[in-house]
Amino acid sequence: MTVAPHDPPPRETQANGSPGEGFRTFVYATVLAVCIGWVLYVGRGIFVPIVFSVLVVYVIRGLADVLTRLPGVGARLPTAVRYTVSTLGIAWALTAIASLVAGSLGNVASLAPQYAGAVLGAIQEIATRLGIEVTPTWDSLKREVLAQINAQRLIGSTFVSVTGIVSTLVVVLLYVVFLLIEERSFATKLAGMSGDPLRVAQLQKIIGSINARVGTYLALKTVVSAVLGVLCWAILAVLGVEFAAFWGVLIGLLNFIPYLGSALGVALPAALATMQFGDLGQVIVVVLALSAAQFVIGFFLDPYLMANSLNLSPFVILVSLAVWGALWGIAGAFLAVPLTACMALVFAEFEATRPLAVLLSQDGRV
Repeated sequence: MTVAPHDPPPRETQANGSPGEGFRTFVYATVLAVCIGWVLYVGRGIFVPIVFSVLVVYVIRGLADVLTRLPGVGARLPTAVRYTVSTLGIAWALTAIASLVAGSLGNVASLAPQYAGAVLGAIQEIATRLGIEVTPTWDSLKREVLAQINAQRLIGSTFVSVTGIVSTLVVVLLYVVFLLIEERSFATKLAGMSGDPLRVAQLQKIIGSINARVGTYLALKTVVSAVLGVLCWAILAVLGVEFAAFWGVLIGLLNFIPYLGSALGVALPAALATMQFGDLGQVIVVVLALSAAQFVIGFFLDPYLMANSLNLSPFVILVSLAVWGALWGIAGAFLAVPLTACMALVFAEFEATRPLAVLLSQDGRV
């Protein structure tokens, strides 16, 4: 009796798709990513205020939750009152920051010739100590540089910068108001997006995870940045550096930018101290004091927050900083960590993209 040979078992590639199909999927995904990146880059003027307004809403919700913990009256405060107080508080803070930045920019523009003279004087002093100073050359250079500083042009550029800050702030606040109004009906809209209860539950799970983890990160990061800003303001005020309050606010905001923000938070005030004092010893004191503050905050609190709140790889954070910075500039640097965390949370909920979430995580667990 002859036994007919069995058909060979299908190969794994046949069950899961041919190698060519996997390559095509990779190509399609790459093309899609490039197209999305191009859209984000071209539409950055529209997308950036929207994303910032969403983050402001997260902060408002966190502050409203804090109000419920106030002893005595917190639990009895109506939701509308808590959200109104939180919104007004955030609006006041943003307005105060914009006003401080605008005033400081105007003062810096008016003092630009003085700073330029101080820098050239410091350069001349260093050259004299090195024995390479030629008095007529330095004097002519100083006159030429000071002549190039046009006060009217500086004031005009400052006005344009201030106008851009104020207009962006107004747009963000308008978006925030309408997002808070729409929030009450968001659950109903989400339930009506699909007739499949499982799909709706999955969407609710994703949004809940984003709200919990990103909201916690932003709340803790805001507190730490405020502490760092106040500490640096006190240091600069004691050392006599001009615009200490402005630098405190700027250093606090720069703390939202991973790695690069800490370096800029020391380098920028040090540059002003160089122009103001013209003395290397005083500049070194400013650098050491600010570096100590950044070290205490950055090396103990920031890594803890990023590792436990978002579970993102430090290398991924650095790459996301470069990518979002290239797409949206300074705004992208501020938004890099929250946006990457949202992407990781979304990727983790779908089988096809779950490997990407594992790669983005710090410990491989999603």
